[in-house]
Amino acid sequence: MQTERTAIVTQAQFAQQYREYLEKNGFLDTAFRLQKQPDGSVALPVLCNRLSQLRHLNLCDTLAPGSTYTFKNPVASKKSLIKSCHQRLQEELRALLKNHGVLWNEELIHDLPQVWKRHGDLIVLSENTFLADIWKTLEPELWQVVANALGVKRIAKTGRISADGFRTPRVTLLLGDDAWVHHVDNGIRYTFDITKCMFSSGNITEKLRVSSFDCTGEVVVDLYAGVGYFTLPFLVHAGAAFVHACEWNPNAVAALLKNLELNKVSDRCKVHSGDNRQLLLRNVADRVNLGLIPSSEEGWPIACQLLKEDRGGILHIHNNVSLYPEKRDALFNRKTNNACSSKEQQQKLTGTVPAGSNSETTVPEITYAFQRCTTEENTLGSRWKDNRPKVKSNCGTYYEKKLVTYPEWQPWAESVALRIRNILEAHHKRPWSTNILHIEYVKSYAPHIDHVVLDLECRPCDDN
Repeated sequence: MQTERTAIVTQAQFAQQYREYLEKNGFLDTAFRLQKQPDGSVALPVLCNRLSQLRHLNLCDTLAPGSTYTFKNPVASKKSLIKSCHQRLQEELRALLKNHGVLWNEELIHDLPQVWKRHGDLIVLSENTFLADIWKTLEPELWQVVANALGVKRIAKTGRISADGFRTPRVTLLLGDDAWVHHVDNGIRYTFDITKCMFSSGNITEKLRVSSFDCTGEVVVDLYAGVGYFTLPFLVHAGAAFVHACEWNPNAVAALLKNLELNKVSDRCKVHSGDNRQLLLRNVADRVNLGLIPSSEEGWPIACQLLKEDRGGILHIHNNVSLYPEKRDALFNRKTNNACSSKEQQQKLTGTVPAGSNSETTVPEITYAFQRCTTEENTLGSRWKDNRPKVKSNCGTYYEKKLVTYPEWQPWAESVALRIRNILEAHHKRPWSTNILHIEYVKSYAPHIDHVVLDLECRPCDDN
């Protein structure tokens, strides 16, 4: 079958000028390649629906001598011969419907997946794909066609995370008998049952950051280990001497044990199965990772008990932080100087009365201390690979300069620092200080909701 196309023909020495101009201005038809003509000139295929515009541009005067004519059977470019996964999928689904006597309609295009997650030979489709009733009538043949088009052997479809306390994914295996998959992140091998364990690829930046920590000689407790998202980076790359990994989902525990073996670090990790609030460990940790969202607040008391009593340590506190002003101000009011006493605030926030509390100091005054403590330098050593400038407030909390990308995060961080300090003082019956080392952005879940990690240094104060 012959196909007609319109091309601008110009001398070979001007072809590159024409090509750059046509491509830049959206006239070049990239589905076809440039053709050299018998007389040595070059034909540059152009889009037919832009031809009328080209005729009015008088390119032969503005660029170089040239002309417009029609040639037959243009040779397709290499780019046009390579079909994308989406093109192959649509073509094979069209053929499937035709074989079953079903007419294709353009509404079905919007029912096809645009993105998917791939784990080796298994892909996971999102819940908002293949919703039309017609697809149900074509199962299971439908899933074999999808697998062939996308070059995999197994197909699964996801739903929302279950509210069962285990954050179990609602994933259904549509094609294949085995739901165990393999995944590699930053040289770390993970394996897990995708229908029973959650794996967040969106946390890769935080996993890379954890891998960059210098944890030589440190004991780390991972309170929400899952299949080892952060446990393994602490062991494999950060060089932690030992990690206590806590997890209460038995399916995740099974995967975690396999992953420790896969990465040859099982001798440096103890897995604690069950509710971490019942954990009997105390006074062991240089670092505690609290990687639970939307909030890890329930783990704060046990995290404080896990830190070494004589020198404290660092808490990595994950949380979803709202950027809506009304919610932000409700958590930590920066503007009102007539708030209730700090004692009342502390009791409300922690349920305890901290050691050495001053009932005359209000929370807004403490917040103001953060705002004004930008000149007094602090020389405390950092447990990080690089040294970062810090300043000290008069409320026992340290603040590192130039760390917050969004100022909306700062009230939340200050609130957490205060609450953690209160918990530590109530537990140990002595003064402690908290130091905001860093606030790390991980990802956004929705407009104005950010997943962030607060790195909080916690140290007992000198009794003198």
